[in-house]
Amino acid sequence: MTLEQLRIFVAVAELEHMTRAAEVLHLSQSAVSAAIAALEDRHGVALFHRVGRRIELTEIGETFLAEARAVLARAEAAEQVLGEFGGLVRGRLRLVASQTIADHWLPPVLAAFRARHPSIDLSLAIANTEGAAAQVESGAAELGFVEGTVRAPALRQELVAEDPLVLVAPPGLPAPDGPADDDWLRAAPWILREQGSGTRSSLEEILTARGIDPAGLTVALTLPSNAGVLSAVEAGAGVAVLSERVVARAVAGGSVRALPAGLPARAFHALRHGARARSRATGALLALIRSLEP
Repeated sequence: MTLEQLRIFVAVAELEHMTRAAEVLHLSQSAVSAAIAALEDRHGVALFHRVGRRIELTEIGETFLAEARAVLARAEAAEQVLGEFGGLVRGRLRLVASQTIADHWLPPVLAAFRARHPSIDLSLAIANTEGAAAQVESGAAELGFVEGTVRAPALRQELVAEDPLVLVAPPGLPAPDGPADDDWLRAAPWILREQGSGTRSSLEEILTARGIDPAGLTVALTLPSNAGVLSAVEAGAGVAVLSERVVARAVAGGSVRALPAGLPARAFHALRHGARARSRATGALLALIRSLEP
C-alpha cells in the first residue's frame, strides 16, 4: 500500500467516478483503475460497488475512507515538518564551544543568528577544546567552536576567526627590557590553564616553536578558567598568556600589564562530524559567520 494508492482511492471515493478522479489527479483512467484493483486484490476486499456506470463505497470502503484520509493528513503534516526544518522555520541547533569563544566571541554571532532565525532553538554547552571536540565526535553537539586545531580524523575543521594572544603580568612584576625573551619566559612564574584547554595548548605550541620546553616552566598555579587565571595574575601570582578578548578590560583598567612578546594570533575553528549530514541551521550559522568576519 502506497500513499499514491491512498490518494487515488480517496479521490475516487469522494467523486464516485473513476474518470473524474483520473482527470483531477492528472492520471490515466487505467492507472486509477489499476491502483484501486491493487488495493482490493492485496487485501481480498471490495472497496466499491459497481452499479452500472456508477460506483458506490462498500461498508468496508466507507470505513477505509476515514483511515485513508487520516493517513494522508499525517503524511501532509510530516511533509510540512520537513519543509519547516529545511526552510529554517523551526529546528534545534546544539552547539559546544571552548570557554574563550563562548564567553567573548560567540555571543554576538548567536544574537545576530537569532535575529535572522528566531524559530531555531539554540543550545550552547561550554567545554575546553578537547571536551568540545569529543562532544561533536559523539554527536552530543552538531557544531563546535574551538581554539587552535584538533587532531581528530572524523571531524571537519573550518577557520572562522583569528584571536590575538597577549602576555599579561601584574603591575608589580619587573618587566623585561623590550620584548620578553626566552630567558625571561623560562624564569617567570606562570599561571596556566588545565590540560586539554585550547589556551594552554596554544601557549605550549608557541613556546615549543621558540625552543622552550613547556615542561620546564616555573608553574605557580594551574586553574580551570580564563577568569581564574586573570584573577591570579591581578593578584600578583604570576604571568599568563590569554586571549586579547579576555584581558582587554583588565589591561585598560591597569590591573594587569600587557608585555610585548611577539606572540602570533591563534585560530578559532568550527568543528562538525564529517560523516553526519549538515543541517540547514548549521549551514546558515556558518554562512553568517563568514559574512561577519573580515
